[in-house]
Amino acid sequence: MGDSQALWRKKLHDIIYEADTPSGKFFDVVLLILILLSVIFVMIESIRGLPQRIYDLLYLGEWVITIFFSIEYIFRIISVRQPFRYIFSFYGVIDLLSTIPLYLSFILAGSNYLLTVRALRLLRVFRILKITRYIGEANRLKNALNDSKAKILVFLFAVFIVAIIAGTLMYLIEGEENGFTSIPRSVYWCIVTLTTVGFGDIAPATPLGQLLATFIMIMGYGIIAVPTGIVSAEYTRHKDHIPTNTQSCSNCGANVHKDNAKYCHQCGEDLNPA
Repeated sequence: MGDSQALWRKKLHDIIYEADTPSGKFFDVVLLILILLSVIFVMIESIRGLPQRIYDLLYLGEWVITIFFSIEYIFRIISVRQPFRYIFSFYGVIDLLSTIPLYLSFILAGSNYLLTVRALRLLRVFRILKITRYIGEANRLKNALNDSKAKILVFLFAVFIVAIIAGTLMYLIEGEENGFTSIPRSVYWCIVTLTTVGFGDIAPATPLGQLLATFIMIMGYGIIAVPTGIVSAEYTRHKDHIPTNTQSCSNCGANVHKDNAKYCHQCGEDLNPA
């Protein structure tokens, strides 16, 4: 009885957490379709003035999707040996938050506003992108972003310092009579200008202020290109083939193993028991 139960849990784990089997791929594709449908339902529900029957159909469809996600959430818990690792993980919390709003609408008054939390289901797409076809590119992008993190943070800190200095200068040059009523508001104007957004709610009026604004605008074009260049350089550096890491441990939930791995690098669990 114990062996059959372990085998059943292993098969269930392979379907839900793995992506290198036909059943696992099919499950991920169905899950992806339901997530996208759910987000589309949320967007349509926000449109006012549609016929009531459309809202009724959306409500019914949302219940079907919510029940499916509820069953999936339970299966994810029972298919791992340490369920609390999944429950309190990032994706475990997202799975729970994106499922309970519809149930809360029956218990708490005014909880209908929580239904928009269902849009969090879109974050689950990143987990589904572990599908074998996309895992290599996803790993390259993830590694490039991770390796670029320190450089981008330093760059953003330097940009913030430039914005403070330029905003302070603009406050001294233009003054309150031209809309630059404080240094924080002037820094806000500088950030808007650097990012080339240009709301136009504040604008320099003096020749010196306009000259400074011109330099800030030109600088903005260069600033926008720097983070893209940093990430692109790291992405190119990781151009070598990255193996598809679709193996997931049923004991601790670690899911960054190579396809040919036999044991979990975190807990030592046999990944493919006989």
